Amino acid sequence: MSLIILDRDGVINHDSDDFIKTPAEWEPIEGSLEAIAKLNHAGYRVVVITNQSGIARGFLDVDTLTRIHSKMRRMISQVGGKLEAILYCPHGPEDGCDCRKPLDGAYNELAHRLRINLRDIPAVGDSLRDIQAAQAVGARPILVRTGKGEKTLADPALPKDIAVYDDLAAVADALLETSF
Repeated sequence: MSLIILDRDGVINHDSDDFIKTPAEWEPIEGSLEAIAKLNHAGYRVVVITNQSGIARGFLDVDTLTRIHSKMRRMISQVGGKLEAILYCPHGPEDGCDCRKPLDGAYNELAHRLRINLRDIPAVGDSLRDIQAAQAVGARPILVRTGKGEKTLADPALPKDIAVYDDLAAVADALLETSF
């Protein structure tokens, strides 16, 4: 079975500069839930690794985040998909943790839990920090144009050899058509 790692905000659901603070604010990007189900049906385990600094900033608590993730899981299930796991960093940028992307702590935790090497595992994100975290563990970073993706494309720090797709549905199609 294959594995794919996804960022949440901007990849699976619409992002907000004001943070996703309630289940009602969590709205999927068109085609993203179906893309997860398609990946599952092709043998992929799908894991989400997401920064959720809204917790440290006091915008939401862990119970609310759990309800948001329950809604996401339920909606994915309704189209025939599932998430293997959701790992999140609740810390703010100044907290000095290693689980907050662009650092690789959450990725290393996933590798430890699954007892696997993440080398060449596709990791989909919409920001430079998603790309950097994936690169730090040897995963294969993929940028989507949704969320902050278009802005990230203009960042001169973005490596030039990163695969770029319009959205998660396009990533799923490419993975399943070409085996990358």
